[in-house]
Amino acid sequence: MLRPIAPPLLQWFQANKRLLPFRQEPSAYHIWVSEIMLQQTRVAAAIPYYNRFIAALPDPAALAACEPDALRKLWQGLGYYNRVNNMQKAARIVCEQYGGDLPADYDALRALPGIGDYTAGAIASIAFGIPAPAVDGNVLRVFARIYNDDADVMQPATKRLFTQRVLDQMPKETPGPYNEALMELGALICVPGTPHCEVCPLADRCLGYAAGRQAELPVKPAPKAKTPVRVTVALVQSPAGLLLQRRPGKGLLAGLWQPAAWEKELTQPELAAELAKIGVEVTWGEALPAARHVFTHKIWNLGGWRASAPACALPEGWVWAAPEDLKQLYAVPNAYAAYMKN
Repeated sequence: MLRPIAPPLLQWFQANKRLLPFRQEPSAYHIWVSEIMLQQTRVAAAIPYYNRFIAALPDPAALAACEPDALRKLWQGLGYYNRVNNMQKAARIVCEQYGGDLPADYDALRALPGIGDYTAGAIASIAFGIPAPAVDGNVLRVFARIYNDDADVMQPATKRLFTQRVLDQMPKETPGPYNEALMELGALICVPGTPHCEVCPLADRCLGYAAGRQAELPVKPAPKAKTPVRVTVALVQSPAGLLLQRRPGKGLLAGLWQPAAWEKELTQPELAAELAKIGVEVTWGEALPAARHVFTHKIWNLGGWRASAPACALPEGWVWAAPEDLKQLYAVPNAYAAYMKN
């Protein structure tokens, strides 16, 4: 039987927690924004984006009213743009149904677009003191080790079991600090690979540590192979600016702007023919360096050529982007970062 973990965990957290901006003013909105940003991003990398986002959009009403291109520009660099699209959908529901404030109810939070079990639990517990678990990858790793459990943490049944264990250990009077402490322990001490057991506040009650198995846990299935995709890019400059096209409204990188690109291998004449279809007649320059961008399920292998062209009228979905507009208006995904820096 595992001894209670909350007392030493909370004592450690109080003494060692990081001073993060969303902990200084832990409103439901601030917690929501931070948790969505942190889903696929390290804390240190996310903080500048968080500060900029909150300064521009300080509440759900501002988020709901933000023009979509401006919203994507604020998010540029964080990736996974569907997250911020769902945030705006949720903010509009919050304004329409809850008077502009996130609801103090787990089920109502969970029903909002883009808010899953973990995010709903984090907001409910930290902002409203509701005894709801917030189980992410950090928490699954901590509980696999302290219970010495080698069940596959990616299986729904395992997640349900671990979530119940998190709830069983939760002090009902301080669910928010408890959830935050578990996240912090997983981020700073009970890290992937080799954890820092020598300074862990739970080492004396960790069954995995006692068995010498902490580095073996948690157990996960081998990742699936990612599909390689060839992407051919034309980086076309005119006196009016860089040629950009808007991606489709659904699917990967939905609604973002990118240099002229096709998700297939094209020769230079084939690329010129594609551009001629929109009225752009190019003079080719140097080849672009090969670049690679890894998504969740696929890998883009990029290449192509620089080109120049006279400015011309463009069909809908294409623009000539002046340098100042690239900085302020058009959100271009990081997949093209190797070409957009120059």
